[in-house]
Amino acid sequence: MTAPGPRTALTRLTGVRHPLVQTGMGWVAGPRLVSAVANAGALGILASATMTPERLRAAVREVRSRTDEPFGVNLRADAGDARERVRIIVEEGVRVASFALAPSKDLMAELKDGGVVVIPSVGARRHAEKVAAWGADAVLVQGGEGGGHTGEVATTVLLPQVVDAVDIPVIAAGGFHDGRGLVAALAYGAAGVAMGTRFLLTAESTVPDAVKARYLAATVKDITVTTRVDGLPHRMLRTDLVAALERAGPLRSLPRAVRHAAAFRRVSGTTWPGLVRDGLAMKRGKDLTWSQVLLAANAPMMLKSALVDGDPDQGLMASGQVAGLLDDVPTCAELVARVVREAEETVRGLGVGWTEDQVFTPSEG
Repeated sequence: MTAPGPRTALTRLTGVRHPLVQTGMGWVAGPRLVSAVANAGALGILASATMTPERLRAAVREVRSRTDEPFGVNLRADAGDARERVRIIVEEGVRVASFALAPSKDLMAELKDGGVVVIPSVGARRHAEKVAAWGADAVLVQGGEGGGHTGEVATTVLLPQVVDAVDIPVIAAGGFHDGRGLVAALAYGAAGVAMGTRFLLTAESTVPDAVKARYLAATVKDITVTTRVDGLPHRMLRTDLVAALERAGPLRSLPRAVRHAAAFRRVSGTTWPGLVRDGLAMKRGKDLTWSQVLLAANAPMMLKSALVDGDPDQGLMASGQVAGLLDDVPTCAELVARVVREAEETVRGLGVGWTEDQVFTPSEG
């Protein structure tokens, strides 16, 4: 078992041993990864957006068969069947529900009434204030360094804004991969850190080895942000496919988006009317054009091509900037133990003092 780490508002709220969260990455965060993270003492989050409701229930039970530790499920708040998925989470006794978008007040209340801890993800202070006022138990705030859909404000700027704005635990995401980052986030006032790319590159991640190798070979400069996948800023590895999408423009991408919408409908179990309802909700919630709504189907299916089918040349690889710093594929247990050990060593090694003979005086140039 990993040595005891820092106890924070996050560990007390969720019941995990360490203030570390594995984010709910579509196609990646399945039962094997989530249960390994949970057994290592961190909070694993099952990604449900690419599952049918029936598959979600089966996946929750599979995680439960592999671990007795707390774990969570990530939901799409704008999905037409979100309420059905909420019911499954409550019925199956899942400890935590996280959201990529702010959930409605009613959905949040239903989860809380069922004893579920609600942790929405946000990218702006005003969104954190809104969900806190609605009763969120904690909030995950992702800075621009994070992978997948992302914003423009760096974590070191966004995190203290949110910590100062709300009275609930704040989880920091975007740019974290080691114990030094955990200590830095705690110093800013966060209750823990969430990591996506770092957990994607672990032994229990089901991402094919050839795709993991592409991540490991990437430098910081090989990671870019594009809006040509689904109309929203999306951080990923720079590949020939991404370059082709940039050149193609939205009009040439629409036929592909229609094909991908049909494929995603089959994978997720959504009906065509349901897909239309989801599109309407997305358009209202994110203030998108109809072209952007159609393009939204590109993201999950193009990610699947790489992360499931193992074809990085025909798919997309969402990635945080930290991929350029990673060079190994540890087990989840090894990773969590290492982060906790590094955090302890970092605190011990700070060597900072404010005694009378150690007064810091700014240089006068």
